[in-house]
Amino acid sequence: MDPSSGHQTVYGLVAYINGTLGNFLYNLRQELVPSCRLRSHVSLLPPRLLAGDEQAAKQRIGEVAERHAPLTVKLGELRVFPVTNVIYVELAYGRDELAAMHDDLNSGALAYAEPFSYHPHITLGQELKPDQFEAALALCQKCWAEYRGPRSFAVDTITFVRNTGNCGWSDLQDVALERQPVPALY
Repeated sequence: MDPSSGHQTVYGLVAYINGTLGNFLYNLRQELVPSCRLRSHVSLLPPRLLAGDEQAAKQRIGEVAERHAPLTVKLGELRVFPVTNVIYVELAYGRDELAAMHDDLNSGALAYAEPFSYHPHITLGQELKPDQFEAALALCQKCWAEYRGPRSFAVDTITFVRNTGNCGWSDLQDVALERQPVPALY
């Protein structure tokens, strides 16, 4: 708990999306939810309370990062989570690797009973009012169909983040994925 604000401190682990794709996704999300200025990212660990302290969590992230190789994630189609009406971009490639990393990370100081099964994705719009939802979905569909830039990004660094309140997050630590990929045999 953060004694100065009275709210519980939550943490997450993300891989930021940079460049043209990251800017496009950020700008689209800003059109839908202007008050939430989150950098474009895919979550490896959705927001959670820690089972240990920050130092133990950082140590766990470092241990896991040593066992996972950098990867490329390719984005697919727009989707909507049925229960929450979150508009998101599905992952066409890289989902299995991110799920394996999530499962490896969700232990020790980072262990948490998540309310939903882990489903790696890129959030575009959430907590939309019912009267805003259809227009927001139509805008996302139009913009995604017209987008001609890259639809993939590298995940070679993961970032441990802490919630600062009011849809804000601060970066606590960047950690490079270290395992060398196995070359493909042709």
